[in-house]
Amino acid sequence: MLLRAWRPEDRAPFAALNADPTVMEHFPAPLSLGESNQMADRIAERFARDGWGLWAVEVTVSGGFAGFVGLNRPRFSARFTPAVEVGWRLAQSYWHQGYATEAARAALAFGFEWLELEEIVSFSSKSNLRSQRVMERLGMRRNASDDFAHPGLPPGHPLGPHVLYRLSRSEWTLARDPEQRTSTPTSGPGAASSDSSELDAGSSPSAGSGRRPSSGAASAVEPSLTIG
Repeated sequence: MLLRAWRPEDRAPFAALNADPTVMEHFPAPLSLGESNQMADRIAERFARDGWGLWAVEVTVSGGFAGFVGLNRPRFSARFTPAVEVGWRLAQSYWHQGYATEAARAALAFGFEWLELEEIVSFSSKSNLRSQRVMERLGMRRNASDDFAHPGLPPGHPLGPHVLYRLSRSEWTLARDPEQRTSTPTSGPGAASSDSSELDAGSSPSAGSGRRPSSGAASAVEPSLTIG
C-alpha cells in the first residue's frame, strides 16, 4: 500500500466513493460530482500550503485508488480546536482488510516524527462504530467529557453527536518503544480521529507545536506498507 500525492485520474474513483450511500452513511449526504471535485481541490490546496494533508491511498498490487488517509486541520471551532486530526475514507471494496488502520499509523508517525505534534485527534459521529474501532486499534482513547455536538450540523440532527479520541506524542512513543516506560512519564490523555469529511476538513491557523516540513517532507509517507 502506498500513501502518495493525488493524481488527476484519482478524481473519478474519488467521486464514485463519495457518491456511495454506504460509504457516506455517517455523513449528511453523498456528494455530487461537483462537490467531490471541490473537496479534491481543497485537499490539493492544503498540500500546496502545508506540504502534508490527506494522502491518496494506492493498493500497490492492483495500482487502484482506494481513497484517502492522512492529517487535516478541522475548520470548525470546538473545545479541542485548533487541532490536527487523522482521518480516512476508503471505497467499500477496500474495507475489512486493515488498510485504514495501517495507513493511519503511517500518518500518525508522520505527524509525531516529522511535524513534532504534541497531540493528534480523531472524531466521528457516535453512530460510526466502525471508525471508532479503527481509532481504538490506533491506541487512541475516548473521554466522554470530550464528546461534542458538531457545529456544522443543525441542533437535533441525528449525526450531530460526535465522539472525540486523542493520542499524545508521549503515548504514541511509549506504544512503539515499550522499553521507555521505565524512564518516560506518560502525560495527558491520548487519542486520535477518523472521518475527515467536509464537516471535518479544516484550516485552523496552527495546531500543536509542529514544525512546518519542506514540500518534500511528505515523501516520507510514500514507501509501500505491507498489510498482513
